[in-house]
Amino acid sequence: MQNTVRNLMVIIMLTTAPLSAQKPVHHTDKGFRNPFPGFEDRGFADFLKWQVMERIQGKKPDKPDRYNFELVKNDGSFLLENDTTLTVTWIGHSSLLIQIDGLNILTDPVWSDRCSPVQFAGPKRHVEPGIAFENLPPVDVVLISHNHYDHLDRRTIEKLGNRPLYLVPLKIGEFLDDLGISNFEEKDWWEELVFNGVKMACVPAQHFSNRSLFDRNKTLWSGWVIQGKTHTLYFAGDTGYFPGFAEIGKRYGPIDVAALPIGAYLPRWFMSPVHIDPAEAVEAYLDLQAEYFIPIHWGTFELADEPLDQPPKDLKKAIERNNLEAGKFLILKHGETRIFEPKKDPLALPEHDKIHAIPGK
Repeated sequence: MQNTVRNLMVIIMLTTAPLSAQKPVHHTDKGFRNPFPGFEDRGFADFLKWQVMERIQGKKPDKPDRYNFELVKNDGSFLLENDTTLTVTWIGHSSLLIQIDGLNILTDPVWSDRCSPVQFAGPKRHVEPGIAFENLPPVDVVLISHNHYDHLDRRTIEKLGNRPLYLVPLKIGEFLDDLGISNFEEKDWWEELVFNGVKMACVPAQHFSNRSLFDRNKTLWSGWVIQGKTHTLYFAGDTGYFPGFAEIGKRYGPIDVAALPIGAYLPRWFMSPVHIDPAEAVEAYLDLQAEYFIPIHWGTFELADEPLDQPPKDLKKAIERNNLEAGKFLILKHGETRIFEPKKDPLALPEHDKIHAIPGK
């Protein structure tokens, strides 16, 4: 009888274990997955259908050989002196320099000529980086969204070295460790960290990861929220359209600036699960209830079937269809810095257990 009661108590304890003890829904035994309703994975066979079969069928789109993108002359002198004002500078593709509360933060930094395992083949830059690497202010934090070559660039990481704090999704730390980088922290979705008074939160995205044919989804992908004393920014990284946008806005709003991808969206049958198009980016902006929209992931590397200059044209059409204020959509030129004025009523950040400080500050 006593054994029966004891066994029953064990069963009750197991079945009523706290949710925190259970594996997160986006984790698998071998890595990670997208748990969102309606998600459809696209595998290597689908990639071959797009890149081989559709080309044989004559579906390769006509695109210009060259584009006339304006490159702003930004020598970084203002950014080097600025330590109070919020600024966002578009380096190109998904690389932003964000200055907030005295911190210099880079997102998905890529200064290489190609986003590829090698520099003699693969997608090549159509525009030089918006700021020369040597003109950057001292970088305090590097945010990585996932491990694709157009977002995680080995050569740029080697140039940045070990001074910045690298915040990365789970399992990307091994890549950094192999480069001799020890100053990093891995985060799961919804995990947060405060660095010199600025909160940074790893948030969900609907995407995938791999750097070869054999490591698909073994590392996590994410977006990032940056929350300072008076401003909150959201950097989406790469993502398909999913319910997480509304949840991110609910948890971290009001969001002042949302950096959302608008490129690499055609063909839709292949790209839609993992890349929003400009119209969906506008829907995401509305879900987030953000104030300003900065487009990223366009105009630098040719990764899909649409011309590189098509995304902002489609974005403007979506803005008009939704009767939105065009001035809230900041389509930056490569190298352009946007300055945001301080708010009148600062918002106090709550206390957090883990605080990082920059040596010497």
